[in-house]
Amino acid sequence: MLLATDLDGTFLAGDPEDRLSLYQIIAAHPEIQLAYVTGRSLESVLPLLADPTLPQPDFIISDVGASFTHGDSLQPIQPLQGLVDALWPGESQVASAIEGFALERQDVPQMRRCSYFCTPEEAANPALLAAAQSLGCDLLYSAERFLDFLPQGVNKGSSLQALVEWLELDNDQVLTAGDSFNDLSMLNGNFNSVCVGDSEANLLQATETHSRTLHASRTGCGGILQAFAHFGYLGEHGIAAERRIAAEHGKSELVMVYHRLPYEEHRVDGKLQRRRPTSPNGIIPTLLSFFGDGRPGSWVAWAVHEEGDETFDIHTTVDAERYPKLKAARVKLSKEEVDIFYKRFSKEAFWPTLHTFWERATFNEDDWQVFLKVNRAFAERTALEAAEGAIVWLHDYNLWMVPGYLRELRPDLRIAFFHHTYFPSADVFNVLPWRKQIIGSLLQCDYIGFHIPRQVENFVDVARGVTPLQTVSRQNCAPRFITYGCAVGLERMTTAVDTGSRIVKLGAHPVGLDMGRISSALAQPKIQEQMANLRKELSGLKLILSVERLDYTKGILEKLQAFERLLEDNPELLGKVTLVSICVPAASEMTIYDELQAQIEQAVGRINGRFAHIGWTPVQFFFRSFPFDQVVAWYAMADVMWITPLRDGLNLVAKEFVATQGLLEGHGVLALSEFAGAAAELKGALLTNPHDTADLAQVCYLALNMPKTEAQARLRELFDIVNYNDIRRWGDEFLAGVVEPVEQPVLTLAG
Repeated sequence: MLLATDLDGTFLAGDPEDRLSLYQIIAAHPEIQLAYVTGRSLESVLPLLADPTLPQPDFIISDVGASFTHGDSLQPIQPLQGLVDALWPGESQVASAIEGFALERQDVPQMRRCSYFCTPEEAANPALLAAAQSLGCDLLYSAERFLDFLPQGVNKGSSLQALVEWLELDNDQVLTAGDSFNDLSMLNGNFNSVCVGDSEANLLQATETHSRTLHASRTGCGGILQAFAHFGYLGEHGIAAERRIAAEHGKSELVMVYHRLPYEEHRVDGKLQRRRPTSPNGIIPTLLSFFGDGRPGSWVAWAVHEEGDETFDIHTTVDAERYPKLKAARVKLSKEEVDIFYKRFSKEAFWPTLHTFWERATFNEDDWQVFLKVNRAFAERTALEAAEGAIVWLHDYNLWMVPGYLRELRPDLRIAFFHHTYFPSADVFNVLPWRKQIIGSLLQCDYIGFHIPRQVENFVDVARGVTPLQTVSRQNCAPRFITYGCAVGLERMTTAVDTGSRIVKLGAHPVGLDMGRISSALAQPKIQEQMANLRKELSGLKLILSVERLDYTKGILEKLQAFERLLEDNPELLGKVTLVSICVPAASEMTIYDELQAQIEQAVGRINGRFAHIGWTPVQFFFRSFPFDQVVAWYAMADVMWITPLRDGLNLVAKEFVATQGLLEGHGVLALSEFAGAAAELKGALLTNPHDTADLAQVCYLALNMPKTEAQARLRELFDIVNYNDIRRWGDEFLAGVVEPVEQPVLTLAG
C-alpha cells in the first residue's frame, strides 16, 4: 500500500503514543510505501528527514503538488517532474504580471509556485484571476490568508494521482490523510481517505458525502491508525497485533552510558580477568566517583566477545566494596566491530573533525553502518536497563546516534547527553557526510551538556543549519566563565531551543575532579617517598611538566619546538630547567599516530643532542602510561605545568595539577593553551597560543620567572575554582539541568 499524508496537523500531529505506534508500524512493514504530500517546499521538508524517530518517506510531493522527489536520493522523480516544469512560467514572469496588485510575497522557500499573503477581498479580484490565467496558472486560496500561483492543473490531488499511476498502483492500495481544506484535492473520493480529528470544518463538510472518506475522532497519527483499522490494512488482526510490545523495563533510575567499561578486561591463560583503569587521567574515574555514595545504577558499555567463547555475562559487578549498587551492563561486540567503531572510524572520521583537523578525516560509508549498528545495540541494552521515566546519561560522540534509537524504543525516558570532546563551529562540523542524522539524533535529547558556552553555541549554529529552531532562553556567561579573555570565551549562550516537537535544554558544565582521589594519592607513604626522591633529583633545577596522550590535537610537537626556541633564546636557562614529558601511547592498532610519534622522538633527540651536557638532560620523555598516584607526585614537584593542546574539549590534567598544588599550598604556575576548554574557566592561568611558537616560548619563560607571591596568588584563585566546582557539583548541576523546567532568564545589564 501507499500512505500519502499531509504533514502539519496530520502525520506530525497527534498523541505521542499514537505517533510512535504509527511510525513503528511503518518502519516494521517495508511493504508500506510512504509519501509526504505537503504545501511545504522540499527545502522545508529536509529538516524532518534528520529526525530519526520519523520514518523516511519513499516519495515527497511538495510545493502543493508542484515538486516530485525521491525520498532516499532527494532527486526529482522523472518524468513526472518534467511535466510540471513544462507548465510553469517562472517566478519572474509571475512577479511581473502582478506588480500592480501590491501583494506581499511569503518569505518561505518555494519552487514552481509563488505564494503571497492575500485578503479575501484581494483574492476575489477578477483582475487577479485574469492575470493568473494569462500566465497559464491556477490560483489556490487557503485559510483566508494565503494565495498560491501554481502551474495549471497542478495540486496535491492531481500530483498524487500521477504518482500512483507511475507506480502502477490501484487506487484501493492508497490511503490519503489530511486535516485542512488544502488537502481536499487528494481526499476527493478516488482513494481511501481519512480526515483526522480536529480537521477544518470546511474540509469535513466537503467530504461528508464521500463514502471512502473516514472522519476520524483521534487527531493526527491517531486518526491514521483508525483509518488503518477501518479499511482493513495489515490483515485481519489489524493494528492491535502490530503495536510493538514495550521493552521490558529495568530497575535503574540512573543509567550511565559510556563506550568503555569502568574497569579493564584482559586475558590471562585464556581466562578473562579484570583490573582498574591504568590511564593516569580521564573521565572514567570521574564518572565512577559519582556512584561513590552507594547510589544505585547501571553502567552500559561495550565488551569484546571473542569467537569461540561460549559464555558472555551481560551483567557484572563493578566494585562491590566501593560501588555496591552499581552494575555493569555489557554490550556484546566483536573485536572487529570495536576496531571499526572506535579505533578506526571514530578516531579517523569524527575525532579529527571535532578538533578542527577535518583535512585529516577519512569518511567511509561501510564504517558508518557499523557505527549505526553499535549505537543501536547500546540503545537496546539501555532500554532494558532503565526504569520507567529514568534518567539516561549518555557520554560523548561515540554514542551520537543512541538518543534517536532510544527515543523510539523508550519515549518515557529522560535522555541527557554530555559531549566531552570539543564541538566545532558549523563550517567545520558540516564537513561530516552524516551531520543531519547526527544532529537529528541529538535533538531527541531532553538535555545536552558541553564543557563551556562556546561549544554550546557551536552546536546551536550547526543544528540551525539542519532544522528550524526557536530560541527559548539565553543567559550571560559571566561570572562563571571568561568572556573576552581567551580564544574560546563567549558573552552569552543559548540555554533552550524549541525544535517544534520538543524543547531541548542546553548547558555548560566543565567536568570537575574527585578531590578525594588527589588527597588519597598525596597521603600514600610511597608517593611521599617518590616526591622526596624527585625533590633530590631535581635539586637546582626548575621542572616544566607536560602530561598528555599521544595525539596531534595535544600540541606536543609544537611544545617541543617552543622549548627548543626557549633554550636557544635564553642560554642562561641551560642546565637550570628540564622539561619532563609524560606521553601516554595510543592503542597499538591505531597506526594513525605512528608518524607523529616518530616526529616527537626526532625532536626530543635533536633538542637533547643540541643542548645536553654531562649531568643535565633538557628533555626527559617518558613514552608510557604512569599510574595516577605517580603522576600526582610529578604534579607536586612541577614549577610550571605546560599544557598546549591545539584544540581540547576541556583538559582535566590542568585541574589535577591545580588540585595537587593547591592541597600542598604550593606555587606552581599553570601555562595553558587558550584553545583548551578549561581556559574559559580557569582564571589565574597564563594563557598561551599553541599555534604561535614565539608566544609559547615567551609564556613559558614568564611562568618560570614569575615572582613567588604572584604565583601563589594565581594558584589560590585557580584552586578555589577547581575545589569548589568538583565532580559532585558537576554531577549535581548537570542532573539539575535535566530535571528542572525551562525558565525565561531575567537579564540585568551592567551600567
